[in-house]
Amino acid sequence: METKKLPNSTIIYLLAILSCFICCFGGIGIIPAIISYYLASKAEGVYKMNPNGYSNFSTLKKSKIIAVIGIILNVIIIGITIWTLSTIGWDAWSDEFVRKWNEGLEKGM
Repeated sequence: METKKLPNSTIIYLLAILSCFICCFGGIGIIPAIISYYLASKAEGVYKMNPNGYSNFSTLKKSKIIAVIGIILNVIIIGITIWTLSTIGWDAWSDEFVRKWNEGLEKGM
């Protein structure tokens, strides 16, 4: 019997890693993390129907763990962002951002 690779395993892995890398951009990495977790769950169901027919289940398990880590990181970042904006407010946050931005421009020149 010939073994095949699980469907979308490479895409699942890449989306899971991408979600961890872009978590610092306001939690937008939660989107690829959820997509990765969903696809991994579907592929795991395919594997359970025929465990001897697929060869890369370990990659799928790693991808699912990384996707969970990505979801947790992004939820934490979203929580910190909401907490920061609710305590200091949008105006103070944007004023501080502009001040730091201008300091960086002055030091660079």
